[in-house]
Amino acid sequence: MTNGNRVRVVAAGDHFVLPSLIKEALAHELTGDVVELRLGWPLVPFGPVAEVTEASDAEDELIEALAGAQVLVTQMGPVTERVLDACPDLRLVVVCRGGPVNVNLDAAKRHDVRVCYAPGRNAAATAEFTVGLMLAALRRIPQAHDLLARQGSWEGATYYTYEHSGLELEDLPVGLVGYGAVGSRVARVLCAFGARVMVYDPYVQGEIHGLRIHALDELLGQSRVITLHARLTTETRGLIGARELALLPRGSVVVNAARGPLLDEDALCTALETGHLSAAALDTYVQEPLPARSRLHALADRVVLTPHLGGASREVARKAAAIAAAEVGRWARGEPLAHALT
Repeated sequence: MTNGNRVRVVAAGDHFVLPSLIKEALAHELTGDVVELRLGWPLVPFGPVAEVTEASDAEDELIEALAGAQVLVTQMGPVTERVLDACPDLRLVVVCRGGPVNVNLDAAKRHDVRVCYAPGRNAAATAEFTVGLMLAALRRIPQAHDLLARQGSWEGATYYTYEHSGLELEDLPVGLVGYGAVGSRVARVLCAFGARVMVYDPYVQGEIHGLRIHALDELLGQSRVITLHARLTTETRGLIGARELALLPRGSVVVNAARGPLLDEDALCTALETGHLSAAALDTYVQEPLPARSRLHALADRVVLTPHLGGASREVARKAAAIAAAEVGRWARGEPLAHALT
């Protein structure tokens, strides 16, 4: 904490959470010097390998900017052991995302650096995107668009036949695997559509939107659509595999805008190829970027694929900056931090 002294903050934004957004949010929280730093696209876009890989080519740039700074607010800046060793004045790191995967937490603890994050900043955006994926898959919207807009073909009109037409959400049994910040929002939207919402989440108590199902197998057996919203843990990795997909009624649809490794992609492709599943909509993958060799590419008539865009909205960037700035303000005033991990 600062005991009334001015705070020097480095706002290390990027192409999404702009440094100017962070600086603007900080202006409402404290008086201090804010250095804007814009880092490039990370070498490994989604997820750490080895120590820290987010924007891992920016260590030298970050160290230079942090000279004399007590606070770092960043989206993907690599807060490695080397960076922490070189920045003895640093006392607080706030990451503008749902987890500090670009921070070496053990090293931060050794250097007595507090580390915070910004939970919930993309819940609404991801929930909306999930419902959009679901609608696109159910009604074959991307395929019809491609035929008409890109190929100049009216062949998409064949979807206006009983055999090829899609499903509507009203009265459709939709199963949610997970009921956190995103899943609960998706459930509310689906209820508004008139879907028959069912929820499996053994860790959530209290009221929910929809019917609580106590066994995953039971949920799968009753759902025409499943959408995944579980956290990725050792327990949930590969949660939906060949056995689970086989429990779904023939012609069902799978949606995943949560975490790629929740779903066995090879098993999904096999279920699509055999016709057991009619469609799938994915925004996250086991490996990102999606490899050119992925079997999903050959299933374009049955899948909707987007490159991890669920949390990408302008509001998310502004919310992330605001949550981070509020945490800096609490630290500067000597108040308890709301989202601290160290």
